[in-house]
Amino acid sequence: MDGLDVTDCQRCAGLVDSRSRIVNGTGPADADLLFVGEAPGAQEDEQGEPFVGRSGDVLDDALMDAGLDRGDVRITNCVRCRPPDNRDPHKEELANCRPYLEREIDLVDPELIVTLGKVPAQHLLERDVAVTSEAGQVFDPEIAGARRELLVCVHPAATLYDRSQEDTFTDAIATAADYTDEESGQRRLGDY
Repeated sequence: MDGLDVTDCQRCAGLVDSRSRIVNGTGPADADLLFVGEAPGAQEDEQGEPFVGRSGDVLDDALMDAGLDRGDVRITNCVRCRPPDNRDPHKEELANCRPYLEREIDLVDPELIVTLGKVPAQHLLERDVAVTSEAGQVFDPEIAGARRELLVCVHPAATLYDRSQEDTFTDAIATAADYTDEESGQRRLGDY
């Protein structure tokens, strides 16, 4: 995974002070699906892995229901250090970490990027996003110097606080799973 991990960064003083470690992405370096969240929470900071705890369990269950294993996909965040009190990352923090995310996207070169929540969707699409109404839709923004296919998805935690989001979430994960053929790596759905 040469070049994927950030081993030292001092760009955001507030995040350096609040983190116990840098939380890098996990999963295959050549995954067809790349899931992008906003930033590590307390459990992610403690364990050094994105999407653990309750949100991670929801994501894992949805992946399994869609016929995927967590080990088949890559999971990362827009920001690799935990913001204080689990607040959303500030624009400057997102901008400071963007080169790391773009490098990861470039090296992994996924068939599909799946944004988990509003912050990563807006960050990568560079516009306001109505996540609930746009969930399941695929866009083709330019990221890291190339056109990339990006699917908007609600955050797994949304299903914990609002059960009406469960179908929206699981349908988007199912769309992501259907998007690539695991055996051949070829896209199964038509062009968007």
